[in-house]
Amino acid sequence: MAKEPIRVGLIGAGGNVRARHIPGFQGVEDCEIVAVANRTIESGRAVADQFNIPTVYGNWRELLEDESIDAVCIGTWPYMHRTMTLAALEAGKHVLTEARMASDSAEAHDMLDASRAHPELVCQLTPTSTSYTIDNALKRLIDEGFLGELLSVDFTSLQNNFPDFERPLHWRHDRDLSGYNTLNIGASYESMMRWLGRGNRVMAMSKIHVPYRENDQGHLTSVTIPDHVDILYELANGGQVHMQMSATSGLNGGSHIWMFGTDGTIHVDSQRRVWAGRRGDSELAEVPNPPETQARYRVEEQFTNAIRGTEQVDMVAFETGVHYMEWTEAVHRSAMTGQAVYLPL
Repeated sequence: MAKEPIRVGLIGAGGNVRARHIPGFQGVEDCEIVAVANRTIESGRAVADQFNIPTVYGNWRELLEDESIDAVCIGTWPYMHRTMTLAALEAGKHVLTEARMASDSAEAHDMLDASRAHPELVCQLTPTSTSYTIDNALKRLIDEGFLGELLSVDFTSLQNNFPDFERPLHWRHDRDLSGYNTLNIGASYESMMRWLGRGNRVMAMSKIHVPYRENDQGHLTSVTIPDHVDILYELANGGQVHMQMSATSGLNGGSHIWMFGTDGTIHVDSQRRVWAGRRGDSELAEVPNPPETQARYRVEEQFTNAIRGTEQVDMVAFETGVHYMEWTEAVHRSAMTGQAVYLPL
């Protein structure tokens, strides 16, 4: 017997929605994208024409009033995620929200509280996809006790750029649009939680290397989001994690992850290859990581399965989003005050 189709509406259809979510939903059996509301009705029509979406709404509230829509995918910038999520839940829609979760931890808690007030509705966040290929390999090694007791972690994520003083203001540089989200620290912490659990104490220093950029009107605007940050935080077992994120590290040697334990060492190189060695080894050896054992991007599939009641959301639940939003805000608070910040906030 055929399943009743799940009818999805899009609120915001930027690059990631077009590249990921629309193909993802269109690849799910018995799922239909039936409407879109973008920043302008003209841009909405362009998306509808490109992807054969039948209905274009002039604003997102009109879309939520469509009683035939079962679920919404919110692809706007973080500053609108709380408002739209709460409205969608009140309208009886399941919600898939683009990452990052919200502007700050208070908004994230509001979203979590609203989701708990509507347990009949599925709420999910888009996870970061940067670590899919190595997630299972790392979790397997760590869960099997390869490291022994974890002592320290060095996590470096560097964009191979010199400071670009001519680049215009992007929404990611704008605190009003992106909130406390800085570079890709929240996405990186989300991956780290999957491997090592949550942090409980955070210290940070940050720097804005390009303090002014031109906005859409051609006016110089102050940049308030750092383009370089160093973070030190502590795990529940006492292990220390150093993270360095930078958009101004020209000709760097590539991003990497090192995990050091009492009995073993794990290294992820800039090509996302996993290497490991134990006490007594003379060097690291590459860990087999065949494609068939790797996790894969399947967010829209999991979301629709959860709506049908055949799967639980684990990538990523709102509870996880609250954790990374609190940690991201702790990084900001520590960088601003010079003080350690303890979690949960």
